[in-house]
Amino acid sequence: MIKQDISENQVRNIFLGIGSNLGNRFLNIEKAKSLLIEHNINLISVSNYYETPSWPNPKNPKFINIVLKVKCSYKPLELLNLCKIIEAKLGRKKSPRNSPRVCDIDIIDFNGLVFNEKLKLPHAMMHLRNFVLIPLFEIQKEWVHPIKKMDIKKLILTLSNKDIRSIKQI
Repeated sequence: MIKQDISENQVRNIFLGIGSNLGNRFLNIEKAKSLLIEHNINLISVSNYYETPSWPNPKNPKFINIVLKVKCSYKPLELLNLCKIIEAKLGRKKSPRNSPRVCDIDIIDFNGLVFNEKLKLPHAMMHLRNFVLIPLFEIQKEWVHPIKKMDIKKLILTLSNKDIRSIKQI
């Protein structure tokens, strides 16, 4: 019998979404990835970049978004706090909801966990967002929504044609 290291049991598969629509959007995302790595977040897969209009105000600058598959030993709220620290380090300031931002890091799915306290898991709006679903499909084609029990292909097909057409891979 092989004894497993306790820390191995604590490593989790997590999906993060990173977006930016202020400043050098690509550089902001790359800096966020570097800071995640510096904090012992292991990048397993990284989607391509996707550009989408800003929502709810399409007059705001367009967003660049990616989805990462990562592994780490953080607990959900610890990871949330780390994401907030990284956002602030990159220049994100308190602003009204859906305002333009230098960096936004969302926890999309945390090892299939359903959590509804300070942090909602899976991300409450992810199933409605083309900039999450399409890059997530790119890196994890067999992903299934932990609450809806729908696979990623079916979730993408529920998006409007307008949403599908409004996203562009870069």
